[in-house]
Amino acid sequence: MSHVAGVVLFPGSGSSSTHSSLLAMEDALMPLPVARSDFPYRKAGKSFPDKAPVLVQCVKDEVRAFAASLGVATSALVIGGRSMGGRMCSMAIADIEDPLDVAGLVLVSYPLHPPKKPDTLRTEHLSNIRVRTLCVSGTKDDFGSPHELSEAFAVVPADVTWSWVENARHELARKDEVVAETVATWVRSLT
Repeated sequence: MSHVAGVVLFPGSGSSSTHSSLLAMEDALMPLPVARSDFPYRKAGKSFPDKAPVLVQCVKDEVRAFAASLGVATSALVIGGRSMGGRMCSMAIADIEDPLDVAGLVLVSYPLHPPKKPDTLRTEHLSNIRVRTLCVSGTKDDFGSPHELSEAFAVVPADVTWSWVENARHELARKDEVVAETVATWVRSLT
């Protein structure tokens, strides 16, 4: 039986908390409580993301508020999201000064680098992730190949589980159910 009391999910930079993949994850995780959260720029009706410190603080605030609403510690929650949303969750967990203590991290289509810019890596914080992590990515993701991602995440000092979606790109189009079931199975396995 899982000790996870709830899950908080964040969208990628170009979508909102009503993205079909987040809805599918929420459905697959039932009856576990799930919060789908939007970042401040999205709530303000803007399309361009805030700077990382604002986004990371939003993750911390939303996760802490959801934990309080459930009457549990943040350590009883799994957090994560798609692309930028997952990356901001990983940064909130890895924050040296005020790390977010959670039960697990879900990264769907982690944006390792911008497309066609493999040298612009988003890895500086990965060695500070100390929670079990699930990474779900397409094998044809322009933001990081399976080899690039596996190599980059080798520095994570916690258990990292990989799930590759064959021939899928960054958007994981038409793969919501597959991704959702993978996430739900992994979350339920946490003890």
